[in-house]
Amino acid sequence: MLRRKARRAQGDQHGDPLDADQERRVRAVLALGGVPQADLLDGVQQVRLRLLERAAGGQEAPRDVSAWAAVVASHLAMDWHRAKRRQERLGERLASLRQPDHALGEDTRLLSVAVARGLDELPDAQRQILVLRFYADLPVRGIAEELGIPEGTVKSRLHTAVRALRARLHEDEVV
Repeated sequence: MLRRKARRAQGDQHGDPLDADQERRVRAVLALGGVPQADLLDGVQQVRLRLLERAAGGQEAPRDVSAWAAVVASHLAMDWHRAKRRQERLGERLASLRQPDHALGEDTRLLSVAVARGLDELPDAQRQILVLRFYADLPVRGIAEELGIPEGTVKSRLHTAVRALRARLHEDEVV
């Protein structure tokens, strides 16, 4: 059992370099970043490929594979936005994040849609920071390290993004 966990943590040739929780997190980051549901599997595979390429190139495994995968996923989402416009409706992206047996109340659904629309309107860099901080639950320092930017920049983008999202939710009279 311990040997299997160690192989998985190292991303060996035969094991999947992402565990189920990490894969769900990558899918969620991609979806919140605006990648259509139909392209989520490709995005997850890209994260796996980059992790395997890193290992094959002799690079040391990331200190925190889960955080590294979330950041790579956020970069992939930004790349997707640059390459082509969104093609699927907001509801499909949100549906990919919901648990099938989890019944949401109407207020929660409205809030989810409003937050997703607000995220859509944010610049890519602000949306990336918001998703990494509040959905992927990375600390400011971790985001700064993974993105290679100063902590102050992360804080500034986070503050601006939260303020813009809050204003949008008030404007829509959701909160």
